[in-house]
Amino acid sequence: MNFISTRGGAPKASFAEVLLAGLAPDGGLYLPESWPQFSADQIAAFGDLPWNEAAFRVLSRFTEGSFGEDELRQAIAAAYAGFDVPEVAPLTPLAPGQYLLELFHGPTLAFKDVALQILGQLFSRALARRGGRATIVAATSGDTGSAAIAALGGLPNIDVFVMHPKGRVSDVQRLQMTTSAHANVHNIALEGSFDDAQSIVKALFADTGFSRAVSLTAVNSINFARIAAQSIYYFTAAAALRRLGHEASPTFIVPTGNFGDVFAGEAAMRMGLPIHKLVIATNANDILVRALKDGVYAPGPSHATLSPSMDIQVASNFERALYEASGRDAGWVAAAMAGFSRDRRLDLPPAVLHALRERYSAHGFDDDATLATIAAVKAQAGRILDPHTAVAASAGRLFAPRPGGAGAGAVVILATAHPAKFPDAVARATGAPPPVPAALAALGALPERMEILPADDILIKRFISSRLTP
Repeated sequence: MNFISTRGGAPKASFAEVLLAGLAPDGGLYLPESWPQFSADQIAAFGDLPWNEAAFRVLSRFTEGSFGEDELRQAIAAAYAGFDVPEVAPLTPLAPGQYLLELFHGPTLAFKDVALQILGQLFSRALARRGGRATIVAATSGDTGSAAIAALGGLPNIDVFVMHPKGRVSDVQRLQMTTSAHANVHNIALEGSFDDAQSIVKALFADTGFSRAVSLTAVNSINFARIAAQSIYYFTAAAALRRLGHEASPTFIVPTGNFGDVFAGEAAMRMGLPIHKLVIATNANDILVRALKDGVYAPGPSHATLSPSMDIQVASNFERALYEASGRDAGWVAAAMAGFSRDRRLDLPPAVLHALRERYSAHGFDDDATLATIAAVKAQAGRILDPHTAVAASAGRLFAPRPGGAGAGAVVILATAHPAKFPDAVARATGAPPPVPAALAALGALPERMEILPADDILIKRFISSRLTP
């Protein structure tokens, strides 16, 4: 399979090349030249498959030509061996016709593990085959950093640099990153926002001399391998719903920051999975709500909230959705992104806006609504939600299962993190912190390692160069 850039100025690439590059050399994001297709019968068969086999059937459509069948199966088995449930992403009832898709059963208790564990396995294999070293830089609003460290910490020939916005992640999220003892892991507490960190990553890639010199790559959701891996659980969730008697197309509600997780739903749709609607649930950082409502994509001030992983104003993966909504018009996307970079504003053409609205809706909720939902769900269903999942559950109240008898389409809320990662928010909502898994309880006794740096790409380059393993 070949991959192309959303901006049309990069040569076609293989999956292994996309995996190791992260960002396309023209500044765009990689997508498959054409989406692989699953028939209705093939999709129905997911209901009888264990997770590892389902993952193989999805990922093998993208990795053909880069990884052999046995190699991919071995990587999948290694990636998901550390999850605490065999289903990896179990579907559990929350209310009549409404379900939680639990994505927090991996080593760092967040949905990022589902993609980054397999990315790490494939990355190390591809790098060993290519030879040389790689420098991975990740901007994180909370969970990507710890998941990347869990997947890549200690691997040979790799240096991992993780930037998080200082003081704007939870204590647990910070400790999961900064207590890593791996010599190849370097944490940066950035004096700025996640958007500042993300801009620095893009600036590092734009400096082609630097990026080539250090063999720079990215594991943020700009790396298509993560989108491919996250699309798996849309297929498995839909199959589980059919086993429960829900034949109509489901609605998925996704806590959304950088747009990668919800775009994985679009990827599944483009591969043939029937989905009624993808619902973007955001906090006070509501750029996507405003874009779909008014047709203007323009960042506002970055707000610190109780759901810090969504404290993002510029959603990088939105470019992928724009590319598809424009009919894969790379020339328009390149011009639009250049204009947005210059003016910090993009007026969506009517046809593009219409295509986005056909697939997505978006709803924003403030911290008060988040706390109220955590309290209400605990009182009504006995479940404790983390604040990101609570934002999605707030949107869930607007999407009652559609009528239609036994075949009514269900509503699936993506539960993206374990509540113990955000004990302060849970305690504010319910009066008590959630139970703490043993792995998290031990973090407070470990030493932290991190460097506090200003949001300056020149200084970040110097820091990276000074810490690279000889």
